[in-house]
Amino acid sequence: MAETKITDFVPVKVAEVGFADEDGLEGLVLLKTSTDESFTMRAFSGETAMHMSRFDKGDRSSIPSVYNMIEEFAEKAGLHLAGVEVYPSGNVLRSDLQFAGRGKDMLLRGYRASDGIAMALFYDAPILLQRSLLER
Repeated sequence: MAETKITDFVPVKVAEVGFADEDGLEGLVLLKTSTDESFTMRAFSGETAMHMSRFDKGDRSSIPSVYNMIEEFAEKAGLHLAGVEVYPSGNVLRSDLQFAGRGKDMLLRGYRASDGIAMALFYDAPILLQRSLLER
């Protein structure tokens, strides 16, 4: 498998967060580049979409316990979330979380893309999308 280069990724912003169904069970997020190219991601939990929406609006009053655990580990290690890369892996989307600080870096690989985006919104960290997703 060929190694992915940083140039294969493009910075994106969350343009919209919502639900793909009336019951709010399936989340949907629209990611846009600075040149207005877009990618719509769906097929993740409505609960995660709800957190994304709150974080995007600046509400950081409460976070899911799993995100809280990551925050606590990072804080104790003197790390901060430096960025999230979103990419396809088979039929699903995955994300790598890049942490940096105190002269050390840490990379967490292969997590759900929706969780990675939610974490990026919570920490106001950059989101990078694999360019090939924009071509679809």
